[in-house]
Amino acid sequence: MIGNDWDTKLEIIEKSNGFKKFLSIINDKYQKGIVYPPKNYIFNALKLTPYSNVKVVIMGQDPYHGEGEAHGLSFSVQKGIKIPPSLQNIYKELESDLGIKPAEYGDLTKWAEEGVLLLNAVLTVDKDHPASHRGLGWELLTDYIIKVINEKEEPVVFILWGNFAKEKIKFITNPKHLILTSPHPSPFSANSGFFGSKPFSKTNEFLIKNNIKPIDWKL
Repeated sequence: MIGNDWDTKLEIIEKSNGFKKFLSIINDKYQKGIVYPPKNYIFNALKLTPYSNVKVVIMGQDPYHGEGEAHGLSFSVQKGIKIPPSLQNIYKELESDLGIKPAEYGDLTKWAEEGVLLLNAVLTVDKDHPASHRGLGWELLTDYIIKVINEKEEPVVFILWGNFAKEKIKFITNPKHLILTSPHPSPFSANSGFFGSKPFSKTNEFLIKNNIKPIDWKL
């Protein structure tokens, strides 16, 4: 399904009758309406960041629901699309934290290739209807993904912005890992503790301390 080592890690899910039934429901939604991201981008986060490469996890909620925006990576939009407010605030914090100037585009593919798993809790959405696929079953898969990352021998940084992402904390029990939490970068909450939280430098300090190559956050 993915084309890398995630297939082995998720084999028990992929082969289950329940998951096959769930995917048929999602396929039906694609056939009957407009659903984002495009079908070939649903598992983009896993395709771009193999299990063995995961150093950091940034949890999002569900895909952007506007035309041409979502491409399977949390907080990321395709090049040529206006940068959403939450991502603008992420760029502001990145500049404040590490002095990296904001990119002129919102495509975070380079972060994914650096080892940052940009995972949404829900992987599809109906056009113009945020959270419309919440509760359908994606959460069972993404919870399982967090559980198998928790089993990694190598230390991993989990960046959880906002209450929705913090719901995953219960699956992160391995003391080797680092959990960074703050309010969501949305304009509604960024001033309540997201700005000044320094997630990017804290991540790299932790990776370096554990003899892991730090993330090059520059896009």
